[in-house]
Amino acid sequence: MISLKNSFCTALVGVLFATSACSPGGMPRSDSSVDTEGGDAMDPGPDARDAAPVRDVPPSVPGSAVNLHSAGNFVILAKTGISNVPQSAITGDIGVSPAAATYLTGFSLTADRTNEFSTSPQLTGRAYASDYAAPTPANLTAAVSDMETAFTDAAGRAANVTELGAGNIGGMTLRPAVYAWGTGLLIPTNVTLNGSATDVWIFQIAQNLTIANGVRVVLSGGAVPQNVFWQVAGSVSIGTTAHCEGVILTRTAVTLRTGATLNGRIFAQTAVNLDGATVTQPAR
Repeated sequence: MISLKNSFCTALVGVLFATSACSPGGMPRSDSSVDTEGGDAMDPGPDARDAAPVRDVPPSVPGSAVNLHSAGNFVILAKTGISNVPQSAITGDIGVSPAAATYLTGFSLTADRTNEFSTSPQLTGRAYASDYAAPTPANLTAAVSDMETAFTDAAGRAANVTELGAGNIGGMTLRPAVYAWGTGLLIPTNVTLNGSATDVWIFQIAQNLTIANGVRVVLSGGAVPQNVFWQVAGSVSIGTTAHCEGVILTRTAVTLRTGATLNGRIFAQTAVNLDGATVTQPAR
């Protein structure tokens, strides 16, 4: 009996000794987790702790780009007018319909001898209006219908991410996805869209889109502007010297303020206002 009792005590002491070497959760503690000064060796240090975290949204299931159909023949297309404060630089064709050519202002237009289009020293391309000679009116009617269809398509995509940043995405890095806000969207500091040349971003904005002065929307990782879509129910304002990438589909107006630049296209169901801006069409 004494021998059995001694064996039991010896086993019990062994169990208690093993338990004392464990963390409160029962998992063994690694010697490397504690330094000789009593601190935590896994602490990244004050520099790493103080660095602002990057808001990197996980990628979604890849989606398809919004099909622009014949609207994709234009870099700027509007229904009520395109006004310009010189000097702007626009690469691609522009058009207005059902508005007439008198609503293309600030371009110093010269009508072609066919009267199907006009040219401008600020335009690397052609200007079209609903009162030009055939087939221009019919082509513009089809293009406007296609831009409205594209707006509806973009608005109808199922959202992967909703209300990100409560309507403020400044400083974030965004992976390809469909993002939706029931409010306006503010971009007060640079934003990066990171993905490949086949990835798609769709931003569904229930109110206005505002890009602050000097702010840049940056593409990285091979992302291309023709796969970025800003579907905006309200108005769009791109601030002084700001830069945006992508296709703007808006139910109301778009304003590019002094020195603003866009690699993309503008499709407005009201008017477009340019102030010494640069707009360059991407590949289709």
